Amino acid sequence: MAASSLVKSTIVRTYRGAFWTLERTAPGLGSALAERLWCTVPRGRIKPAAAPGTRVPVQLHGRDLAVESWGSGPNVYLMHGWGGWRSQWEHFIAPLTEAGFRVIGLDAPSHGGSAPGGFGKRRGLLTEFAEALTRVVTVCGPAHALIGHSAGSSAVAAAVLDGLTADRLVMIAPMADPVPYSYGWGKALGFGEPIRAGFLQRLERRVGRPMADFNIPARAALASSLPPALVIHDRRDKQTLHTDGIAISDAWPDGKLVLTEGLGHQRILRDAGIVSTVVEYLS
Repeated sequence: MAASSLVKSTIVRTYRGAFWTLERTAPGLGSALAERLWCTVPRGRIKPAAAPGTRVPVQLHGRDLAVESWGSGPNVYLMHGWGGWRSQWEHFIAPLTEAGFRVIGLDAPSHGGSAPGGFGKRRGLLTEFAEALTRVVTVCGPAHALIGHSAGSSAVAAAVLDGLTADRLVMIAPMADPVPYSYGWGKALGFGEPIRAGFLQRLERRVGRPMADFNIPARAALASSLPPALVIHDRRDKQTLHTDGIAISDAWPDGKLVLTEGLGHQRILRDAGIVSTVVEYLS
């Protein structure tokens, strides 16, 4: 799922005029187009990890997932963010395996080396992130820890709130709730409430769940038992607001918050201090 800050200028130039017209003449078609764009996975050059792991055969709904493991010990699962892939966690792999963990990274459907998801090629759904993670845990064994980045953090939290068990969670640059981002996204693309509300309704029908299920702070505040969670967010993150991290850590029954300054949304995954903080928390 996209956030307003991820809308590229080329997309704005291509579709802004079309949405202006559709808003006034055919908001239903506009909602269908908005849903497809919201669920489109951005293209990017996939860089494999410098030290390849062992491939693990896993399927979700009959479609192959790209899953790789390193080391041995209690299982630590890595869930990338929107448009990401498993080797983005490369800086975490060696420190975690050296600390005595088995590290398992996966690519969500339509991401990295995994097959397309249910919405088709280059289309992704947040529900499939959570489903893929749950499926991999079922195949590879109980989770000592689940680590997520960005939308992957939302998937980790949603999976746990749905019943997936783990001893600890780490959420880096999490998105607290995708719905508020839809307003800025609509403004950037030039459509208003008729199309915005329509595409969210279409999305709910597609995944078979209300969008409220992805409001992590609201659900966490109502949960009776959750594993401890470490939330890490940078104050200058331009893709997911650091206030999202604060909201999740405040609502999580046993949540710990670490705020950084100047690491942004992606560089935070390469920072040695952050890696050490995570390894220490899990150990």
